[in-house]
Order: sequence, then C-alpha cells, then structure tokens
Amino acid sequence: MLLEAPAHAYRIQQLIKERHKDEVVNVAQRNSVYQAIDRLRRAELITVRDTEREGARPERTVYEITEAGEEAVLAWLRDRLATPAREFPAFPAALAFLPLLSQADVIDRLAERERELAGAVHGKGAQLAGPGLPPRLFLVEGEYQLRMLAAELDWVRELLADLRSGALSWDAEALRAFMAKEAGV
Repeated sequence: MLLEAPAHAYRIQQLIKERHKDEVVNVAQRNSVYQAIDRLRRAELITVRDTEREGARPERTVYEITEAGEEAVLAWLRDRLATPAREFPAFPAALAFLPLLSQADVIDRLAERERELAGAVHGKGAQLAGPGLPPRLFLVEGEYQLRMLAAELDWVRELLADLRSGALSWDAEALRAFMAKEAGV
C-alpha cells in the first residue's frame, strides 16, 4: 500500500479492511501492522517520511517505501504469481488423522464444516456481486477465494457421501492398533 502513497499505520490498517484485504493477509491482531512496519523499517524497505498531528489526536508517523522496498515487493509479487508454493494448511493435516476419531464423529465434524463452507461460499459470492464494486482487477483474489471455497465444499460433500454410504469406513480401535504397530509401539 505504500507503493500507492505514503501513509501512517492506522491508515494502512483502514485500507486493508476497507478493501477486504484482511481476508487474504493475516492482520487479525491490531498490532500486526505495526510489527510488519517494524520489520520493514529494520530491513530498510520503508522509511519514516514525517510525523503529523491532526487536532488533539496523537502524533502519527507517516511511512514511505524505499527504492529497495519497491524492488523487493515487485520481486516477491512476481515470484508468488509464477511459483506455486508448498503451503501447509491445517485442514489436510487434520484429514491425515481421521482414524483417531470415530466415523460418526468425523461425519458430525465434516457436516459442520459443510455448513460453514456453504455459508462462506454464499457470503463471498454475494460480496463479489454486490453494487458499487471496484474494477475486477481489484477483486481477483476474492474470485480465487470463492473458487477454492466452492471446490472444498464440493470435496467435503463427496467425502461425506462416501462416509454416509459406507464406501469409506473404519473401526477406530482397529486402526489405532494398526498405527501403533506401524510406529513400532
């Protein structure tokens, strides 16, 4: 965002939320933006432009990107667009340990996930179809999120159908014994 214009931390945080970028960048904690600014300053990718005060408000430090910062962000962007990254989301990790739960428990948890995903797909779809949207260029990450949510929802529904029909089933105790044997316990 500092490529657009110099800004203070609070303004950066406002823009992130206004533009829904908090859905793709983890800034759940208010302090996250300030921590990122500190890291970028230490790396000399941004610098202090000046300090301003509006009325009785506290002083705000305005930051701007350095030439090295601009080069770094553009290099990062090019790399992320071109190179698939190995990411390690929690859901596939949890799937790897299904045998630790009973089949009925897994069905209950996945049915809950199905409801959550269906709501998220509906909400994201409505957000992308709402009035007064910016040009599509500023929405492509939302389109990507919608497609990923929809694909996960389809897959979870297929897995639930297999679990409910018995096409996929297990005995938790027998599987625990098998896993213990495999682990040499």
